[in-house]
Amino acid sequence: QVQLVESGGGLVQAGGSLKLSCAASGRTLSGYSMGWFRQAPGKEREFVAAVAWSSGNTRYADPVKGRFTISRDNSKNTVYLQMNSLKPEDTAVYICASGLQGYNYWGQGTQVTVSS
Repeated sequence: QVQLVESGGGLVQAGGSLKLSCAASGRTLSGYSMGWFRQAPGKEREFVAAVAWSSGNTRYADPVKGRFTISRDNSKNTVYLQMNSLKPEDTAVYICASGLQGYNYWGQGTQVTVSS
């Protein structure tokens, strides 16, 4: 069992930055994939970025490439999402997830609102 707690959301103007954190607990994350998803009102949840905990390999959804950076701190069991050049369309609840094959564990999410 993995518990995930997100933090760092808030209100920011377009063009600004935010850094989200996802603290994981409950077991070692070796071999796990850690991901960020987001869900805007009236829309389906969508993939944002992921990092392989052991190798550090990353991947990103096209809308955020070049603006968002996912990273992890093994010593703190924490995954980060640095979001730069934010746009109003980035407004959503951002949700952290983890799993070995797919994503089995999900956090509660943190709200990110980007004003124009």
